[in-house]
Amino acid sequence: MIGVIDCGMGNLRSVLNAIEYLGFEGILLKEPALLAECDRVILPGVGAYAKAMGNLQARGFVPAIQSYAAANKPILGICLGMQLLSTTGHEPYRCDGLNIIPGEVVPMAVKTTTALPHVGWNSVRLLREHPLFAGVRRDIDFYFVHSYCFQASSVQDTLGVTEYDISFTAVVARGNVLGLQFHPEKSQVAGLRILENFCQWDGTC
Repeated sequence: MIGVIDCGMGNLRSVLNAIEYLGFEGILLKEPALLAECDRVILPGVGAYAKAMGNLQARGFVPAIQSYAAANKPILGICLGMQLLSTTGHEPYRCDGLNIIPGEVVPMAVKTTTALPHVGWNSVRLLREHPLFAGVRRDIDFYFVHSYCFQASSVQDTLGVTEYDISFTAVVARGNVLGLQFHPEKSQVAGLRILENFCQWDGTC
């Protein structure tokens, strides 16, 4: 069972549809107790960091997600969901995150002439191999929508980077936890392959 956490923000149905299209059973998690029924969990999200963390805290998800990660079960964060894995965020003010992958989410320091949010297709340069990218071409583009970026405390937790005026972290990974700044569910064949790999991943590298 693949659980999709409802943090009250973002198009959860598109992620669930992608999981079901790939032939896996998905469930929308509206309460933390349901995490125990899932082999793998996806944390998607679109919007402001502080609002999403407030929603997770109000629904009791914060300790449940942290315990799930500590039990070495696979977790995938998507877009804002990736950012929430960090220690702190600054959208629109400083706020504590899940602190699963130590780091900070900050505004993208692009030139004033560069449009934000960053919306569009960009390639990802992997810094090392990872099971979730097995069978994915290295020169393929993925779909991004964001204005903030994840700065991992340890370079070892940065798996992939992308260029948009600046170089920023596009993929973070630590053990059984992986985060994608882009939207795999909106990234056509390559994105679906990543989701399929996650749905079969045992959390080891």
